[in-house]
Amino acid sequence: MDETEKIQVLSDLVAINTANDNEKEVAEYLQNLLSNHGIQSQMIKYSDTRYNLVAEIGSGKPVLAVSGHMDTVDAGDIKEWDTDPHKLTERDGNLYGLGAVDMKSGLAALVIAMIELHENNHPKSGTVRLLATIAEEVGEYGADQLTTQGYMDDADALLIGEPGGYNFVYTHMGSLDIKVTSEGKAAHSSMPDSGNNAIDHLLDFLSQANSQFKDTGKSDPVMGDFIFNVTTIKGGTQVNAIPGHAEAEINSRTLPEYTSDQVLSDIQSLVDKLNSANNDYHLSIKVIMKLNPVKAAKDSKLLKIAGEVAKDHTGLDVGKYGVAGTTDAAMFLRDKPDDFAFVMFGPGNDTPHQVNEYVNKEMYLKFIDMYKDIFVKYL
Repeated sequence: MDETEKIQVLSDLVAINTANDNEKEVAEYLQNLLSNHGIQSQMIKYSDTRYNLVAEIGSGKPVLAVSGHMDTVDAGDIKEWDTDPHKLTERDGNLYGLGAVDMKSGLAALVIAMIELHENNHPKSGTVRLLATIAEEVGEYGADQLTTQGYMDDADALLIGEPGGYNFVYTHMGSLDIKVTSEGKAAHSSMPDSGNNAIDHLLDFLSQANSQFKDTGKSDPVMGDFIFNVTTIKGGTQVNAIPGHAEAEINSRTLPEYTSDQVLSDIQSLVDKLNSANNDYHLSIKVIMKLNPVKAAKDSKLLKIAGEVAKDHTGLDVGKYGVAGTTDAAMFLRDKPDDFAFVMFGPGNDTPHQVNEYVNKEMYLKFIDMYKDIFVKYL
């Protein structure tokens, strides 16, 4: 493909609204694109509007799995965007649009790299397997489904094109999302004793939880400190009524040293303590999402090759890091050993989940060439 065609692929992907749904349209687009270049693929149904896509080039071992997600977050307030979020717009060497960096550019680069290798009769040995997923932003349901169905069983390494830019991420935190609910009794605000204020009890829990979990001392030498945040809160129906219901959502970024199961157990203990100490408290918790931390080999063959390729193309000695964010690797690697070969490496910057999200055009194009070299040299 020439440069115009490569930009057009990204433009077409950005034009498809996949904010937490509708990945079927992207899967169909990519399936048609791959088919036009002689590559067969399979759409894997999750729901009527959500399909994963699997495609391969080459055959036999080793198997290099490469992955990108097709969903995006919501665009937010459209008025805050300087451009149409669903129309890829070039300005000052950057390409703006929802999903431009997180992560339709990485996905497009992986697909185009596979197409160009296939057209040149590569790889000569081994397999590149594309796993294009749904629902990475919330739930990682696509990666869960593909892993359950065995698409990672024979994989020898995994590359995810998430937007890290010229950085290698080989390990990352887990993520635990929970909802805490407080049930009380509604009443007129002039008669508070006849009610049971659910907000007061929830606030008491949140105050104690922040005190207990904000500074646990739990840390990992690569990933950093355990993270705990209250992220949403709802309660009450109107200003002159004692609230009978309140709820909050909490996100924790977990570590091998302080796992999601351990965090959940400690939060449950706090809930139990408050409920048992006061009969007016009716607190409960529900797990929304629980993802394990990802530990992988720092000196794998895949990382070594990626480092050499990146140096050749950028002149940079790309560093290796652990991060607080999570990826589909949390699902893909759940049954793999801690020394499995994994790297997150894709066109990126600090604009994911922001208005005026963009990817640098030169970086996007460069990653296509780097992916081709990584695939061939690894296999």
